[in-house]
Amino acid sequence: MKKSIIAMLLVLVMMLSLAACGETAAPAASQAPAESGTTEAPATVETKVLKCAFNQTITNPEAVTLQWIGEQLYEATEGRYTIEVYPDAQLGDQAQTLEQVVMGTLDMALVANAIVETYCPDFAILGTPYVYDSIEHQQKVFESGKLADLYAETEAQGFTVLSNYSLGARNLYTRDKAVVTPEDCKGMKIRVMGSDTCIKMMGLMNGGTDGVAMAQGDVYSAIQTGTLDGAENNIITYVDLVQYEVAPYYNLTGHLMIPDELCIANDVLASMSEEDQAALKKICNESIAYMFDLCAQLRADYEAKAIEQGVTITEADVAAFQAACAPLIEEVASRNDMTQAVYEAILSER
Repeated sequence: MKKSIIAMLLVLVMMLSLAACGETAAPAASQAPAESGTTEAPATVETKVLKCAFNQTITNPEAVTLQWIGEQLYEATEGRYTIEVYPDAQLGDQAQTLEQVVMGTLDMALVANAIVETYCPDFAILGTPYVYDSIEHQQKVFESGKLADLYAETEAQGFTVLSNYSLGARNLYTRDKAVVTPEDCKGMKIRVMGSDTCIKMMGLMNGGTDGVAMAQGDVYSAIQTGTLDGAENNIITYVDLVQYEVAPYYNLTGHLMIPDELCIANDVLASMSEEDQAALKKICNESIAYMFDLCAQLRADYEAKAIEQGVTITEADVAAFQAACAPLIEEVASRNDMTQAVYEAILSER
């Protein structure tokens, strides 16, 4: 009998203990604060990664700028958006990547003005030879807000221009000899970007032989084999792509400060909230100064690198080349009301 009573008492104690466990207070995190009401656990932010194509190296100042934009955008949108850069033409050449943006299969691309010009011919005025007095003049134009009407023209083509950059003045570089005057490069086959403006420009600069449009990835071998006599580009790209190995004469003609446009697919931009769109546009505008400052620091370094590699740098007769190209400036500026307005806006920032 005593054993039965003890067993029953043990069972009763266990039951009371289990009941007490079931009434344990909820964790503090889920308890309602005394005054502010019930709170919910913070939602996990899903980051949308915008893929951006670029045709040069990841160390190029423009690629560095794109990464900077991605970092700033992530902070400004509280992690909702960032940018992933695909350098070295991994997703195709510039014409191909802008086409992908237009088709909606790629979010963003940074491409030369000459490529945008194939969709919106009025952009030719931004890439006309000797239209800018200096790199500082060009930066003022890009930051002025006076190109908004021109940028709006691309929207009908499926993309939006967010900002404009420049790696600096483009110069001729040649395989066999230095160039000082237009007469020195008469008849030379020089690679240019694929726009009518650039092709015509080279025809004026070298006595009638039109420029040869060619993708950047093919230029090195074309000069090496003699298919081309040279090409033209800024000092940073010239060194980054080691084209000094096949064209060791870098001639300071300063004929172009051609822009590169950062483009985004219309549908991608429209999918963003108004707040996030505004953040992206603000950051892109601020990135212009970031990019120009970065390039200013690098150009002297790159020129020194070129000299170390045995490059002959020659001061060209810029006035002679300007005179040769003057008819093209007049022709492009007078095409229509838009090109005339943009040209006047450029002049107003001198």
